[in-house]
Amino acid sequence: MSSDVQSNIKRSEHFGELQKVVDALFADDEAPYLAQVDPEAAFRVSRLQVVLAAEAADLPDDLQRIASLLPPGEYTRQQLTDQLNAMLHAAEIPCK
Repeated sequence: MSSDVQSNIKRSEHFGELQKVVDALFADDEAPYLAQVDPEAAFRVSRLQVVLAAEAADLPDDLQRIASLLPPGEYTRQQLTDQLNAMLHAAEIPCK
């Protein structure tokens, strides 16, 4: 049996770019420690930080639009990824 499995999923040329933005926003090494010590103090980013990071990363227009449509507030990594994935699916933008 071959280990070279081919996928029939066609991925965007920008696949993973939004993930890189999220990774950069949550690159603080102390964030996991803070979340363990006090979950309420878990590292969060604001909508504005996400929008600015998306613009700085020069994401394509449709992904920048998704970032700009985030509801106002602050997000943990999990909350942000959940929100972005929901918005990508609603906008029918492939996230794979």
